Amino acid sequence: MKVDFDTVIDRRNTNSIKYDFSAEYGMGADVLPLWVADMDFQAPPAVLAGLQRAVAHGIFGYTEVKEDYDTPFIDWYAKRFGYCFTAGDIVKAPGVVFALHQIVRAFTEPGDAVIVQTPVYYPFYHVIENNGRKLVKNPLVYENGAYTIDFVDFEQKIRTHNVKLFILCSPHNPVSRVWTREELETLNAICQRHDVLVAADEIHCDFVYPGHRHTCFRLLNGDAIVATAPSKTFNLAGLQASQIIIKNPELRVRLTDELRKTGYGQLNTLGLVACRSAYLHGESWLEQLKEYLEENTRVTRAFLAEHLPKVRLVEPQGTYLLWLDFTAYGLSQAELDRRITQGARLWLDSGTMFGPEGAGFQRINIACPRSTLTTALDRLAREFCQREEPS
Repeated sequence: MKVDFDTVIDRRNTNSIKYDFSAEYGMGADVLPLWVADMDFQAPPAVLAGLQRAVAHGIFGYTEVKEDYDTPFIDWYAKRFGYCFTAGDIVKAPGVVFALHQIVRAFTEPGDAVIVQTPVYYPFYHVIENNGRKLVKNPLVYENGAYTIDFVDFEQKIRTHNVKLFILCSPHNPVSRVWTREELETLNAICQRHDVLVAADEIHCDFVYPGHRHTCFRLLNGDAIVATAPSKTFNLAGLQASQIIIKNPELRVRLTDELRKTGYGQLNTLGLVACRSAYLHGESWLEQLKEYLEENTRVTRAFLAEHLPKVRLVEPQGTYLLWLDFTAYGLSQAELDRRITQGARLWLDSGTMFGPEGAGFQRINIACPRSTLTTALDRLAREFCQREEPS
């Protein structure tokens, strides 16, 4: 069945963070939001049907999982990424960010150093600093419109700061890199030389464009921790269900103990229903979605080339988040943000949210109907074209 991704669904007055909290975030009521990473599409029909059956049943008591919950997720990873594990290797958590907080607490001590590759998904900073750990940065190298890893700096920082934990973003948010197996093998070799535990956030792993392939980090390192969830893939963030894969039983017990200290017990009942339905029946929906997102990327690329040639698209290899380079305008981040929000009336993610290395950039979420995207692009063009200096 062909999925309709073109219909605009009104999300206002649903307590949507994306749409209903502009005033709380200091935005005007008329801004068009393409910022936070949830999609403006309904979840797959099979997910909706599963939820409707659960709602019709009408009882939402304490719920645990059995094999029929874990098996679809295990099969999904085996089929798509060639990685096999068992139900006993999975630790349940309400979300990947929540789990990363607990990973930091379980495997490091206050004052220990944790390394990340910047610019990076901004909650990474919170999970380190809010828990009294030392943030160490391995900035990605930006040259000729593309990002690479500075492996020499990575190893030097690990040595200098006695780093205990590396939080890897794979695929990378916001720069949309899908790391090659060779890159990951090099990172892994460095971490193993220095006894650094790796926690890989692979929540965007299902969004990889043709010509690229996601490599699950657990294929390279038997002790690595992989955090993922159906929330990005199937637009289920509000239902709070994620999976943390840990093969090493000693590490799994340590994380489970840390989770227990939070007082958190069973997962969201409806989240369990949605997760199982998505992994069982959502593949066709996802493949159509990826085609739609690829076309949204092509539309954006062509529009920028024709109307805003000074804005450089960092070519995405994965995710549904595009990283736009506005540095050719020579604007401060404050002025760039002002022109985006007040001039173009758009709500994007300012580049410096992801660290100072993101200065001059904006992140735009293209997981929306094409009419919404073209409206946003038209607003950008009106703001930046009408104020261009004559040559």
